[in-house]
Amino acid sequence: MILIIDCGSTKTKYIEQIVYEFMDTKMISLFDFEKSLLDEVKGVIISGAPILITEVDTKPYLQKMDWIKKTKLPVFGICFGHQLIGLLHGALANRMREDRDWQVVEVYEDCPLFGRLPNEFKMMEDHCEGISIPQGFQLVASSDACVNEAMQHHSKPLFGVQFHPETSGNHGVIVLENFVNLCVKDSTAPAD
Repeated sequence: MILIIDCGSTKTKYIEQIVYEFMDTKMISLFDFEKSLLDEVKGVIISGAPILITEVDTKPYLQKMDWIKKTKLPVFGICFGHQLIGLLHGALANRMREDRDWQVVEVYEDCPLFGRLPNEFKMMEDHCEGISIPQGFQLVASSDACVNEAMQHHSKPLFGVQFHPETSGNHGVIVLENFVNLCVKDSTAPAD
């Protein structure tokens, strides 16, 4: 099962619809989340949110998501979820030009999220903020509008994308399917 943490985006239902095609899902709102839920899942997706991290106190969100720093589960942050993962690891937030359109995303590094995709593909954006690359993470993809379109942790299965795969057609479906496949593979790997 994949746990989807709903941070309030109207698009979260599309994440659930797509992921459910490949694996059972459980969706819970951010402030109803409890760490005990992690015992029964193979991976976690954190949705976007109608929240500007440059304008709100992010402490309550970061405290709620602090478990990410210690988990061995695969975690995939989308938009606000991506920003939360970054902030937890020391990234800086920045305001940028509003982007609510398609962008060409260019992949620079091997990343399991982008298997079966070309090096350049279009994804739908919906944000006016971005984050720097946090310590321990590698920049994976950029666009003309946003440097940190995608990042992955050097040694843990932590991933973040600024764009919205759930509203990006077939290429977005592939990104979400790739994450599910990674969760299945990760759960069958022998423990350390």
